Amino acid sequence: MAADLSQIVKAYDVRGVVPDQWDESLAELFGAAFVELTGASAIVTGHDMRPSSPGLSGAFARGAAARGADVTEIGLCSTDQLYYASGALNLPGAMFTASHNPAQYNGIKLCRAGAAPVGQDTGLAEIRASVERWSASGAPEPAPRPGTVTRRDTLADYAAHLRSLVDLTTIRPLKVVVDAGNGMGGHTVPSVFTGLPLDLVPMYFELDGTFPNHEANPLDPANLVDLQKRVREEGADLGLAFDGDADRCFVVDQNGDPVSPSAVTALVAARELARNGGKGTVIHNLITSWSVPEVVKENGGTPERTRVGHSFIKAEMARTGAIFGGEHSAHYYFRDFWNADTGMLAALHVLAALGGQQGPLSGLVAQYDRYAGSGEINSTVTDQAARLAAIRTAYEGRDGITLDDLDGLTVTAADWWFNVRPSNTEPLLRLNAEARDEATMTKVRDEALAIIRA
Repeated sequence: MAADLSQIVKAYDVRGVVPDQWDESLAELFGAAFVELTGASAIVTGHDMRPSSPGLSGAFARGAAARGADVTEIGLCSTDQLYYASGALNLPGAMFTASHNPAQYNGIKLCRAGAAPVGQDTGLAEIRASVERWSASGAPEPAPRPGTVTRRDTLADYAAHLRSLVDLTTIRPLKVVVDAGNGMGGHTVPSVFTGLPLDLVPMYFELDGTFPNHEANPLDPANLVDLQKRVREEGADLGLAFDGDADRCFVVDQNGDPVSPSAVTALVAARELARNGGKGTVIHNLITSWSVPEVVKENGGTPERTRVGHSFIKAEMARTGAIFGGEHSAHYYFRDFWNADTGMLAALHVLAALGGQQGPLSGLVAQYDRYAGSGEINSTVTDQAARLAAIRTAYEGRDGITLDDLDGLTVTAADWWFNVRPSNTEPLLRLNAEARDEATMTKVRDEALAIIRA
């Protein structure tokens, strides 16, 4: 009986409940299929702190070695630490994590050498077909010479590489609270921040894949509450929150107020442009704030608008030679990090920017936070296409309004815009709206929601 992988092989990764939807025997087949796809003679693997991660990662390594690939296991790591290893060693890589999902989930993020992503259209469909075939008809043919499995620690090299990409020499002493959410930030932050003039207040640094304190998903405001409270209690200069695999970073200011990822994108874009002589392309997805392309242009750069999702951002980074890219979800991509996303490098930029001047973070980011935004609002709908068509009908032909279909439907006027995108995996429509002032944003948001939820 062939395994049904339709529920766990997603657009960008493998993800599902262990052991109900997948287990170590399937992980071993995924390892063999990955070697078959890449033709690699060597690969690198890493894993997060979930209870099932070491076993799954080890099984994947066995499957890859049986097909003749030498496997370098870097063990416990963040996702961007695995990307570092893939880039620095120039090897295809596999990261075992389910990011911010609950404890019973696990998954695999795959990349080719140099951290180039493997998604549905770039190899994941072929991997799924191989695993399904082998699970039905027996194990794949072993290689004449099996590969070796060796361990290697890359944490110090990863930290040193990140620190080499930001000028940290002018940072004044700062008090920073970091909420690792019992995820991999607790592993990477101490090494990356070592030697910096920081008074570090750690929260939930104990690696625990059962997430005893709160979900490791800072995109949900409920999971920032502890950090916000602690920043205020400590009189800290800022707070940082990482998700479970520590590839995303969220920032709160000295008052405990969240700093929008669009403002962080604009701030980092300005710094990366300055580092590159005021020239370069910066990628932003179509639901980041208007402030992002404005700041990019003001600093001499060229903004490039793209669809939501890391595969689109990374493809555009490669096509345009962009120096930086940012998303509303707090994914930040750097040319000098193999076009891969690293929230840790964005955090270092925020620390350098704040520490290089005397004012508070709220004042620093105000120049990058120019509009009123709704944040992402999800609505459950039975017919996504019909609701999108209703929005098109409502706005098409209105004076001064343009519509575009780059990703879902974006409706733009002189003083506001909104975008509605269907979810790929759930019966949801996602609304993001922005305007020059709060009252206009509220009016636009509510008008769009009324049509979506009619």
